[in-house]
Amino acid sequence: MKTLAICATLAVASLLAMPAAEARTKLTGEQQLAKMLDGREAGKPVSCIPYSQTQNTTVIDKTAIVYRVGSTLYVNRPTNVDRLDDDDVMVTRLYTSQLCRLDTVQLHDRNANFMWNGFVGLQDFVPYKKVASAN
Repeated sequence: MKTLAICATLAVASLLAMPAAEARTKLTGEQQLAKMLDGREAGKPVSCIPYSQTQNTTVIDKTAIVYRVGSTLYVNRPTNVDRLDDDDVMVTRLYTSQLCRLDTVQLHDRNANFMWNGFVGLQDFVPYKKVASAN
């Protein structure tokens, strides 16, 4: 019985220690963005991107929204960047076929019945393309 209690205590202790270990290895938003952009070079910022050609979108907590169009990654560092949470659902209303600077993106908390959680205002989109390898 005593052995069972010790095993249970050790199991609980190891579970409590795991989040602390994971927290130490979690990358900051800037580090996540740098990792995503590794091997790419920034181009001249543009004010709009073709939304219909956007293949996926990645939200990086309190840092940026990254839109993939073909092989190009467009990085947007919106206003109210502290509101960005990769667990929120983004709702974007388009008035044209493009996503542009000054458009707003509403944020809804997926864990609270999609309750409104604020918004961010888009800024210029910085394109990042893969660097050609030198042979």
